Amino acid sequence: MPTANVNGINMYYKLHGQGEPLVLIMGLGGGHGGWFFQIRAFRKYFRLITFDNRGVGKTDKPGESYTTRTMADDTIGLMDCLGIDKAHILGVSLGGMIAQEVAINYPQRVRKLVLVSTTAGADETSDVPSELLRAAGVDEGSAEVDIRSVDINKLMRSLNSLAFNRRLYKMFVLPLSNVYMKWIGTEGLLGQFEAAVGHSTLDRLHLIEALTLVMTGSEDRLVPPRSSEVIANRIPNARLVKVEGGSHTFLAEMRSRFNREVLDFLGDG
Repeated sequence: MPTANVNGINMYYKLHGQGEPLVLIMGLGGGHGGWFFQIRAFRKYFRLITFDNRGVGKTDKPGESYTTRTMADDTIGLMDCLGIDKAHILGVSLGGMIAQEVAINYPQRVRKLVLVSTTAGADETSDVPSELLRAAGVDEGSAEVDIRSVDINKLMRSLNSLAFNRRLYKMFVLPLSNVYMKWIGTEGLLGQFEAAVGHSTLDRLHLIEALTLVMTGSEDRLVPPRSSEVIANRIPNARLVKVEGGSHTFLAEMRSRFNREVLDFLGDG
């Protein structure tokens, strides 16, 4: 089992293909397998690095608080272990938050940046929908979100119901959700949720130097499309693509369009 000891944890990873390195960072609760619909398309042109973030899958699940900066350091640590000096970085949802921290704090390590279905943090873009907080058992009236009050199983069910289009969720995601939760493990999910809630890069996005593609689905019910609009407006070299009809997980549901947009962007110049 390929693991690397980075930033105080053992991180599980997989490599695919040949070419310029492309690091893929998955979202909250997602493991390396979440890139299933991208691997075949991308490995023809790039050396892909997929992995389980801290808190899920076969990577360690420390009990302390997580931050997106810590998880960005994990990503850079894995690149160091693999001898990768510079790579394209693609992150979705929580992975996009982590990718922002990578690009801000390690600009020399990033070739091009792709941010998908993500947010710069708690601001007017409202990155954590009240619907999700209610379903997770969080008191919306409190001054701060009490992470330890969250029912993680309710949280993940709510997150998944919002992330996928309703028909697909009922047909495929819901029947498999209990099996998936057992496989991925719940020990580190509160830590990942804490990292997402605490994420804040709005006042630092202008520091990102890499050419950036920002992508969102017009029907994203989990992270509103306006969050991507804010990000694209704040990053100097950013381009926004809004996919009509796309959900939070349009990278799977509309994979042909998603894969084409990413490959065209990374291959341009």
